[in-house]
Amino acid sequence: MIEKALTSADVEFVTTLHGDEEVSFHVLLQPRGEQADRLLRAIDDIALGELDEAVREGETPEGEEALSVGERALEVSLTALRTAGARAEGRLLEAHPLDALKDMVAEVGADEVIVLTDPHYVEEFFHRDWASRARHKVGVPVLKLFSHSKA
Repeated sequence: MIEKALTSADVEFVTTLHGDEEVSFHVLLQPRGEQADRLLRAIDDIALGELDEAVREGETPEGEEALSVGERALEVSLTALRTAGARAEGRLLEAHPLDALKDMVAEVGADEVIVLTDPHYVEEFFHRDWASRARHKVGVPVLKLFSHSKA
């Protein structure tokens, strides 16, 4: 589960997590503009010392524009995973990401879930971030990773 395009560092990290084991990825992407409101994103930016980003949160695409950006981010991510030699498919989410994640885990018989996002300190503090909530919903281990760099 991701919220933006995977970086090359992210792809290398997730494709090497299991050594030489053959793995496949079923990617769910919910654009950042759809998963948290501007205030929470701005607080996260401030906590990271990224004041310029906090000021620009109003520019984050939302609604239909976020879906278009999300579609491109998903395609970039799937292409990068495939280029790294992994099998990968995915879909864009518009709502209820944890319900979609639970359904996908059951559908594909997933062994684990990887949630790869930027840090979201407010949600994490209150255990309302995707990984914390997914641990109680999906029935398989959930690994929470932070994106290696801005995409």
